[in-house]
Amino acid sequence: MRTALVIGTGLVGTSAALALAARGIQVHLVDRDPSSAQTAAALGAGTERAPEGPVDLAIVAVPPAHTASVLAGAMREGAARAYLDVASVKGGPRRELEALGLDLTPYIGTHPMAGKERSGPLAATEDLFEGRPWVLTPTRETDTEVLNLALELVALCRAVPVVMDAEAHDRAVALVSHTPQLISSMVAARLEEADETAVRLCGQGVRDVTRIAASDPRMWVEILSANPGPVADVLARVATDLEGTVRALRGLQSADANERGEGTRGIEDVLRRGNAGRVRVPGKHGAAPAAYEIVAVLISDRPGELAGIFADAGRAGVNIEDVRIEHATGQQAGLVQLMVEPSAASTLSTALTERGWSIRP
Repeated sequence: MRTALVIGTGLVGTSAALALAARGIQVHLVDRDPSSAQTAAALGAGTERAPEGPVDLAIVAVPPAHTASVLAGAMREGAARAYLDVASVKGGPRRELEALGLDLTPYIGTHPMAGKERSGPLAATEDLFEGRPWVLTPTRETDTEVLNLALELVALCRAVPVVMDAEAHDRAVALVSHTPQLISSMVAARLEEADETAVRLCGQGVRDVTRIAASDPRMWVEILSANPGPVADVLARVATDLEGTVRALRGLQSADANERGEGTRGIEDVLRRGNAGRVRVPGKHGAAPAAYEIVAVLISDRPGELAGIFADAGRAGVNIEDVRIEHATGQQAGLVQLMVEPSAASTLSTALTERGWSIRP
């Protein structure tokens, strides 16, 4: 690949363009909003100048509702040797292209599994896709050269290629992406009119659950409109669990011992199934989940605190596998949870204590 055309300079399009430009690819940028393309170009993602002829690869990074029409326009113009889109749903756009009677041998649907709560070119980063799955949905029609160019794009963005059927992809993202977005928004919506005293009690659990609720509603309406059936199917199963959980909780309120027992078993069942599902979530670098031990350290909210902890952990020869920060309410302090291999926890605790850090149980 020597040249590329990125149509749509939002978060994903601009991030892909930045990654390609950084690796010497001549990238041309197009967006229906000229100021967005100008911003992407100013960030170093490419040029707004139109290519002189067909580019090697056209990357369509527009909302799912417009993906097929934009692809069709580019293909009819002969803008590239190969075409792909990065929409978060795959079955719909392909069916629309088929209905238009287009030759789909130069096309492949793809979906990089990466994003942020923020959108637009200013949120883009060259490393957005690094280490993240990038789904490719080739069919029997897909030309081998097109698949190879898509794989080259994934490699240049340092992502991990995953080949799937388009319909299987849409069912998968309904489960692991689209439904969690809605549930996060539903939980956060409960806070909208909650008493201020209750809101001030929010801890890390609420922050974790509601983090993605900060996403752009307009973007998510477009995504969900392109994949409503599979999402509704998953939510229907969640609703069944919710109804059962409500009954179990009502049972715990009962004066009848049998009903309380049924309620306890119902709550325990959903919590255990949650444990079993959580264990299946891939761990670090996509490997099997690992059991880490937490070393909790109290720190003040001032520059250099985290750097100091990491430096001292390095001097102790301990690798920090993961880290979380829980901020104290009403205080300029927080609790840093350092996740390490169980065999290293004692060593790290001792080393940090000797260097003056306050370890919490």
